[in-house]
Amino acid sequence: MKLTVLGATGSIGVSTLDVVARHPERFEVVALTGHSQVEVLAAQCRQFRPAYAVVGSATAAQQLAGLLGDSGVRTEVLHGADALVAVAGLPEVDVVMAAIVGAAGLPPTLAAARAGKRILLANKEALVMAGAVFMSEARRAGALLLPIDSEHNAIFQSMPYDYSGDMARGGIRRILLTASGGPFRTTPLDALTQITPEQAVAHPNWVMGRKISVDSATMMNKGLEVIEAHWLFNAPAEKIEVVIHPQSVIHSLVDYEDGSVLAQLGNPDMRTPIAHALAWPQRIESGVAPLDLFAVGQLNFERPDPARFPCLDLAYRALRAEGNAAAVLNAANEVAVAAFLERRLPFLGIAGLIAATLDAVPAAALPDLAAVLEADRQGRTTATELLARTGGTGR
Repeated sequence: MKLTVLGATGSIGVSTLDVVARHPERFEVVALTGHSQVEVLAAQCRQFRPAYAVVGSATAAQQLAGLLGDSGVRTEVLHGADALVAVAGLPEVDVVMAAIVGAAGLPPTLAAARAGKRILLANKEALVMAGAVFMSEARRAGALLLPIDSEHNAIFQSMPYDYSGDMARGGIRRILLTASGGPFRTTPLDALTQITPEQAVAHPNWVMGRKISVDSATMMNKGLEVIEAHWLFNAPAEKIEVVIHPQSVIHSLVDYEDGSVLAQLGNPDMRTPIAHALAWPQRIESGVAPLDLFAVGQLNFERPDPARFPCLDLAYRALRAEGNAAAVLNAANEVAVAAFLERRLPFLGIAGLIAATLDAVPAAALPDLAAVLEADRQGRTTATELLARTGGTGR
């Protein structure tokens, strides 16, 4: 099976290559991409010998080519957005791991869908920003979408094998998305005003990048997953419920009409869903330690507190609004999180800036990718202007 890894130097990409390295007889890496972590990408190219490597800039490409030339690796080095799209749709590639964080991952992931690839979808934005367009292209080209988010992968594993998008026909009452609650689940509300970036990126269970760690702390990550679940499983907002589960052992559940609730359990390690999707419908070794239920001891569940996690309600609002709302939400969140990490916005200002942006951008339909990208541009521009004017309070 021949593989392109979009976002190879990020946490998902690194985990993917860890699984791939355990099965050299089964997988061949054709292309790796990384934006600016040139030395990491060079080491990956030396190990896996892909035909192509893609970086973000000409400068990074020159640096990578030099490192590989010194090692005798004959990987062709490319750069830029067009090169990402090209390696996502290579005719010799069977599987595309879509793990580029943010809106930058949308065009190459859409290219993989149009090329009818098996897509291991770790890029939330493809569905959050462009759900209708993306799903339409995937259906038209016969692409196979296998979710990599641990929650959506758990739902996929707990669904009927022949699930076709009809919850009633599948006897499904609702989808239960679990959330750890992040690092501030029990922090006094008045202390949230003093949260620092260092505290926000220190997730209690998962090893993730800085942006997604902040999203977990605000539970915007879970809100984006609600929108993603809507598109993956054709589930309306009222049929998707978020449950805080601090242990991160149950990764999500499906509640059936007959009273059964099916769940997928495992240690919090992204190699499990990655290995599942790489080998589906078979199972392969992932390197993840077996789950020790005796060590876990107990499993707890809580309802999300709207006062503590306003970003979750904002995501439901965007999902129900349809059109450009989710794309605007995602764009505003990226601006807000970047500003928080740069200490230009307080932690509680993240939700305020997103809400103000949703209020300010007029509703619009998203018939194609151009409209999606325009909604993303409007969201970013508006959020940036509001940040400069109000500091993210929306006042």
